[in-house]
Amino acid sequence: MAKEKKAEGSQAKGLSPKDYTACDATAQMLEKAQKDGVETAFDRAASMKACPIGADSACCKHCSMGPCRLNAKDPYSKTGVCGADIDTIQARNFARMTASGASAHTDHGMSMLDVFREVVNGEISDYTIKDPVKLLDVAQSIGIDTEEKSTQDIAQELYQELERTYTQVEGEIPFVSRVPEKTMETWRKNGIVPRGSMREIMEIMHRTHIGVDQHYENITKQINRTALSDGWGGSMVATEISDILFGTPSPVQADVNMGCLKEDHVNIIVHGHEPNLFESMLVSVNDPAMVQAAQDAGAKGINLVGMCCSGAEMLSRHGVPHAGNFMSTEAILVTGAVDAMAVDVQCIKQGLAPVAKCYDSYLFTTNPRCHIQGAEHIEFEERDPKECTDEVVVKGIARYKNRTAKVEIPNITNSGIHGFSHEYIKYMLGGSFRSSYWPLNDNIINGRIRGVAGVVGCTNPRVRHDWVHVEMVKELIKNDVLVLQTGCSQISLAKAGLLTPEAAYLAGDGLREVCEAVGCPPVLGLGSCVDNSRILIAAAEMVNVGGLGDSIAELPVAGAAPEWMSEKAISIGQYFVASGVYTVFGVTFPTTANTKFQDLLFDGLEQQGLGKWGFAVDPYEMAHLMVNHIDKKRQELGIDKARERVLVDMADRRAA
Repeated sequence: MAKEKKAEGSQAKGLSPKDYTACDATAQMLEKAQKDGVETAFDRAASMKACPIGADSACCKHCSMGPCRLNAKDPYSKTGVCGADIDTIQARNFARMTASGASAHTDHGMSMLDVFREVVNGEISDYTIKDPVKLLDVAQSIGIDTEEKSTQDIAQELYQELERTYTQVEGEIPFVSRVPEKTMETWRKNGIVPRGSMREIMEIMHRTHIGVDQHYENITKQINRTALSDGWGGSMVATEISDILFGTPSPVQADVNMGCLKEDHVNIIVHGHEPNLFESMLVSVNDPAMVQAAQDAGAKGINLVGMCCSGAEMLSRHGVPHAGNFMSTEAILVTGAVDAMAVDVQCIKQGLAPVAKCYDSYLFTTNPRCHIQGAEHIEFEERDPKECTDEVVVKGIARYKNRTAKVEIPNITNSGIHGFSHEYIKYMLGGSFRSSYWPLNDNIINGRIRGVAGVVGCTNPRVRHDWVHVEMVKELIKNDVLVLQTGCSQISLAKAGLLTPEAAYLAGDGLREVCEAVGCPPVLGLGSCVDNSRILIAAAEMVNVGGLGDSIAELPVAGAAPEWMSEKAISIGQYFVASGVYTVFGVTFPTTANTKFQDLLFDGLEQQGLGKWGFAVDPYEMAHLMVNHIDKKRQELGIDKARERVLVDMADRRAA
């Protein structure tokens, strides 16, 4: 095994792997990596101090007169060379993070829409419309007349309508038809209804150029508009088209963690965000010829495992095992059992390449948007997807046959229930004939459920991996808050056993009673990070059902990304805030304290009828910030006291 630079960061601080992660499997592999002299992101984080000026967004590098550094402790003591003050600089920086995050989800959604168009036009035959009912529902939700039309005609019209999400320069994007009327009134009043994603992202980049928009409040309007074009545009398109093409998830029991690897199998991992690659890989690994080739090489079979968000989608749709979230992607290569890892886009560390090299594992990039030095590139083309995925499997089989690395697989798997789509939640609450969110609303009104929290986002080595997610969610469900999960956060909770119905014993009496009656976990896994759009749809449905206010901003709900690390997370957080949701971030927050821009984000937006930001590092403090906000909303709705339970006899029923 070729050794890389010795992993000294964590060792130099005298800390063990368990100080860096709450995941026992990841800790075991980090300990092995240290012995093997292999460096991971945990080591690099330990040895690299975060820039305090950048962390406070007190620097500007948007032109060559700088970079300009302001004093975060005395933020108004000086300006940049051009005269930009701390509020303009922060707003520009925050805007560009939002633009980058929104572009990632928007491009993902556009890729899904491209595939959908080619499927509808007959140019792609490997994928089909697997959920025509979802196709009908989505079309009707944006005003398409589906009466007496063929699936083909409806699909053609849907494509044409959804294309406006990206290309439209005036008007409103299609999915805002799903937004509650009062929320839409607030958006229109504030001038933040998104027109088209491409226009919004282009405009925000222009405005933040040197010498253009120089008022933090005006920049923030475009931040809102751009973020909303992600949540109600690009991300929602990605989710809905994925459901139409590959099937809408419904609950499935599946395992997570590194114990999903099998030493006597060819282990293939798919890591990234677009489901197309993974769907094709599922076909390749089950091809009888491939299975036979693996057996001829001495393996018992081929074991397909997911990581990160495309893994979360396959977990939800097909029950494909999931090996771990973002901060475990290097650690799993340390097992020596990974024969091939194929990646596409987003949340892929460049550090994977040297770690893969150390253990003679194959690392393949497959998307033209993402090449990595040291990784072999096999282009994935949707018109002939198996050409790529078959080659990955063939090379994985060859690596298995010639394995040289010592294999050590943590004997840890955690079972849970995944796949709670918006559609299934309605069915779960009301059955086939009375599917509705009313039982949820009713139990919030009567006090059994205090409120709902969306807990999402990444994992970050600046805090103890997984621990913040897990402890915060435990505190939420203990306080009768139903939790909706997506992305890496969902995997953190699944590893902790919180995505099982049995986990209801950790919940408060009211939430536990509802979970036991319905037969669901207190934590519902909804899928990947673009599937945060399912949470938006759920919030809109809660408003539409009635009894909890007329806008999303009135709901007793809150959101959190306790270990966020990417610009996508900023865009996600901002579209929840702009939609009306109080949203708490952990680790750090990219603004300077005691400035007008931070005050706008943490208070002023709420005064405009939107949501607001919150920040804390401690998971229990985060949870109680959310609970306090939910209690405030309950009080404003007049439901802050639980309704007395009345036993109704048959005479009462007849009288009613």
